[in-house]
Amino acid sequence: MKQRINPEKVLDLQNKKKEGRKMLKEFKKFALKGNMIDLAVGIIIGGAFNSIVNSLVNDILMPLLGVFTKDINFSNWFFALDGNKYDTLKAAEEAGAAVVKYGLFISNILNFIIMAFVVFMLVRWINKLRKPDTPAAPTTKKCTYCYSDIHKDATKCSHCTADLK
Repeated sequence: MKQRINPEKVLDLQNKKKEGRKMLKEFKKFALKGNMIDLAVGIIIGGAFNSIVNSLVNDILMPLLGVFTKDINFSNWFFALDGNKYDTLKAAEEAGAAVVKYGLFISNILNFIIMAFVVFMLVRWINKLRKPDTPAAPTTKKCTYCYSDIHKDATKCSHCTADLK
């Protein structure tokens, strides 16, 4: 038995193909815009920069901070919600107790503050390395009579026709 081809289905499939091609063209136009590529590059560099700053904080600054704080371990600052007392966070978690880890929260806040300060110092240092842009010489001046902008070498105002000095 031979199947009949429904012309409406064929037209519907052709329309869907056209819509798909149109959507692909729109996506290509969107993806290749300069801002989109700049954003992608920024995210990639930001990820790499994040690992550098994390290393600076965790491997250099936190050990130095540990010397001054006499090795305070925030990770063992917690309280158990079941009412029992545990010596360490690990012991509480092994017992299956729900715990509020406020020490880790404090540690994360300190890490954030240190990281924000390090990023601030790096951006400040980078801005000092940049040469300041010299402002362009003005190409216009104000007419002393009508206060319109005119070319700096003009001897007659093009707006009020006044003679200029």
